[in-house]
Amino acid sequence: MTDYRYLVIGGGMVADAAARGIREIDPDGSIGVVSEDVDRPYARPALSKKLWTDPDFSWDDKVDLHTEETGAEFVLGTQVVSIDRDGKTVTTSDGGTFGYERLLIATGGHPRGLPGLDPSDRVLDYRSAADYRRLRELADAGAHIVVVGGSYIGTEIASGVVQNGARVTLVDPDEVVGGRMFPADLAAAFQQRFVDHGVELRLGRRVSSGSQTADGVTLTLDDGSVIEADAVVAGLGIEPATELAAAAGLAVHDGIVVSSTLVTDDPSVFAAGDVAEYPDRILGTRRVEHVDNAQQQGRQAGRNLADADETYDHTPMFYSDVFDMGYEAVGRVSTSLRTVEDWQEPTVTGVVYYLDDDDLVRGVLLWNVWDKTDEARKVLAEAHALTRDMLPGRITA
Repeated sequence: MTDYRYLVIGGGMVADAAARGIREIDPDGSIGVVSEDVDRPYARPALSKKLWTDPDFSWDDKVDLHTEETGAEFVLGTQVVSIDRDGKTVTTSDGGTFGYERLLIATGGHPRGLPGLDPSDRVLDYRSAADYRRLRELADAGAHIVVVGGSYIGTEIASGVVQNGARVTLVDPDEVVGGRMFPADLAAAFQQRFVDHGVELRLGRRVSSGSQTADGVTLTLDDGSVIEADAVVAGLGIEPATELAAAAGLAVHDGIVVSSTLVTDDPSVFAAGDVAEYPDRILGTRRVEHVDNAQQQGRQAGRNLADADETYDHTPMFYSDVFDMGYEAVGRVSTSLRTVEDWQEPTVTGVVYYLDDDDLVRGVLLWNVWDKTDEARKVLAEAHALTRDMLPGRITA
């Protein structure tokens, strides 16, 4: 058995941030990272963004996070199957055992799959660098790629792949690409970028079944139509990987329940990132699946593993870049809420505020408006004091 002062389950961006947070407090304590991934921690957003659009964006300089700088030891390609809280050990699928004084669960989530299709070289969940490398191979060969799901990850992948010369079909259950997030005129403009770049759109459709061979994938949609492709990418989101925590008797709801200091109901066990349900100081209890949260929450978890005992008080942002359009956002961005639009140039530059039934701002979308997320957080924090007519002009490019 190998013992560590600090043990992290999961090898994503949370693990990197946590190791660096630990080192801010404890320069010497041993750190172990057990990860199912075959790569050390890397900047996951690059897999659907810069690696497709910037030829000078190198893996070693820009993507690999070089977590080894912290002195962390990695056990890669290895799954943790159980946590013994009494013995303060974890056991892996190959029978290995690791002891800990403090444990961080950063297991992220499991991708939602497609009916009848198991992940393979031609059916990609697109959660790892290995998935990127395989999709890059196919795209560079001019393959026909089907992307299923028109949300955050699906639209970025469709944009990146088509700009690299492959043929792309986007299957989206929404009638308009972006229709669940953006007001009607903005969603229409967003969708038009895909049309202009040659993406074939199959809207209002879901995959009902699929099959694959060594040479390709066949999808049958819910209207009976059939798509033949070289590969398919599922961009359908994730389910938080809470099984380990639940089996260990930790409280689980939407995610692993943690306090404001990111500790579970076991004082030696913390959780952070996609898998953690935490109390946001502005927006209340939530679970966030974006990179800003992974970095900031991971760092705070690391500091608290090393006895900092500090509250995580950051309300995270998220962002996306698709073709020549980009946005940053804070809070809940959904057309199930009411909206107040404040455009400097319609559908090109402006701010959209998302309000609940009590006219309280719950989310802010900054469309081609940059470096204003602190102002967006201030609007959310002051929502009770703001009326609808006070919003236009509050944040400008």
